[in-house]
Amino acid sequence: MDTRERLIESARELLWERGYVGTSPKAIQERSGAGQGSMYHHFRGKPDLALAAISRSAEELRGRAEAAFTLPGTVVERVAAYLRRERDTLKGCPVGRLTQDPDVMADPELRRPVEETFAWLTDRLAGLLAEGRANGELDAGLDPAATAAALVAVLQGGYVLARAAGSAEAYARAVDGALGLLAGHVR
Repeated sequence: MDTRERLIESARELLWERGYVGTSPKAIQERSGAGQGSMYHHFRGKPDLALAAISRSAEELRGRAEAAFTLPGTVVERVAAYLRRERDTLKGCPVGRLTQDPDVMADPELRRPVEETFAWLTDRLAGLLAEGRANGELDAGLDPAATAAALVAVLQGGYVLARAAGSAEAYARAVDGALGLLAGHVR
């Protein structure tokens, strides 16, 4: 991994662990093993590096989601594969946690990849659910857009519940509940 990649990965980890304010350039440099000169050679400053790190986290989230969404199987099976995929629920979502960071949310550039990722995820889920409705797997009364928004909310809320309880079981229960509700629309 080259210096630029080490800086991005270190910033990603620190943003996930500490948030924007708690992620100092010095901490990034220490974790990455890069010097100050290297950091400023590759990035204009902390906001530029944070944007690269947030964008990378967003890309990875979309990639993992798309991998589940394109698996063989029914729409409900693919949605379930995404919601139940292995994840560090006690650490939270690396993109979702940024919504709690006032500095990220106040900066339009840093906020953009977070907003775009959740919009993409909701739209992608709505498309899958619409596919299931069109192919007869799901009943016609299902609202794909509203259901997709609810699934994203359950996913993010499941992280919050798991962190609050100190147990990944809280996330699993939230996902099981959402999938149970979705199963009520299976024909």
